[in-house]
Amino acid sequence: QVQLVESGGDLVQPGGSLTLSCAASGNLSVITTMGWYRQPPGNQRELVATISRRGTTAYLDSVKGRFTISRDNAKNTVYLQLNGLNPEDTAVYYCIARSLVRAYWGQGTQVTVSS
Repeated sequence: QVQLVESGGDLVQPGGSLTLSCAASGNLSVITTMGWYRQPPGNQRELVATISRRGTTAYLDSVKGRFTISRDNAKNTVYLQLNGLNPEDTAVYYCIARSLVRAYWGQGTQVTVSS
């Protein structure tokens, strides 16, 4: 089993920044890729960013150049740096960890972008 705990969500003004953290614990040797999804109000969950065990990253087009995913293997933590936030980024952000057979999800952290 793998447990994921997100933190860092907050209310921020347009143009502001946040750093989300996802602390992982449990049988981490089975994890290949970690990432972040988000679910805006009234919309489906969408993949925001992923990072492989080797550090290869991928991003949703609308966040490229504004968001950065990184991982600290020593701390078993994945981060999502959010810059240049706009109201369309308002969503619950979920951390995900994938093994070869299943996905593990965190409980989510709320990011609200509003003036």
